[in-house]
Amino acid sequence: MAICELELPAGLVAREFDNPGLLAEGLAANVADRLNSAINERGIATLVVSGGRSPVAFFQSLAEQAVDWSKVVISLADERWVPVEHTDSNAGLLQRYLLQGPVAKARFVGLYQVADSLEAAALLADKALAELPTIDVLVLGMGDDGHTASLFPNSPNLTEALSLDGERRCLPMLAPTVPHQRLTLTRRLLNSARQPILSISGQAKLDTLRTALAGDDLAQMPVRAFLTPSLEIYWCP
Repeated sequence: MAICELELPAGLVAREFDNPGLLAEGLAANVADRLNSAINERGIATLVVSGGRSPVAFFQSLAEQAVDWSKVVISLADERWVPVEHTDSNAGLLQRYLLQGPVAKARFVGLYQVADSLEAAALLADKALAELPTIDVLVLGMGDDGHTASLFPNSPNLTEALSLDGERRCLPMLAPTVPHQRLTLTRRLLNSARQPILSISGQAKLDTLRTALAGDDLAQMPVRAFLTPSLEIYWCP
């Protein structure tokens, strides 16, 4: 099944690529164009990205784009509560594959904080995010269970994290099968992005997306909260 065979809501844009390399290149070019437009219009641009293994090629391609990175603020949609030096740190991933060369001039706003508890770390991250400019580009991924960022089904704080009325920008979150505790941006902050993008690859992810599009229970599949007409979907087999 190709993404063009899905019944997409009106206004939602889907872009299909032949392989992950072409997707990474296309996504990087699009993100760079939007960052440059924001810099031209407002003198600053803000990019929020997701971690994990999938975005590495995208990060590497983005790092080669012509952008005035000194005018860009970069942050994360979610983070594992581990030091930057830890192999599972999303901030560490960015340092290795994106925040290199010219991109090192960007201002990075990380989520990991040293604290006595995950809740205390989330409060410190929330305070740091208060200084984050309006998000120009948000790049999300999606798990096979329908989670995005670290908004996991059945996580204790999910209802608060998905609320559009909450005041928090960052909340602690628990992944059901992964040992590390998480920090996640809330739906309210993520939804403020001028251009949200969902990047997925593989038939399993496309099947998950089809299931998500067929229902409306956000708690069951939190990615549904972001399947709005402003979303661009990037997919490859």
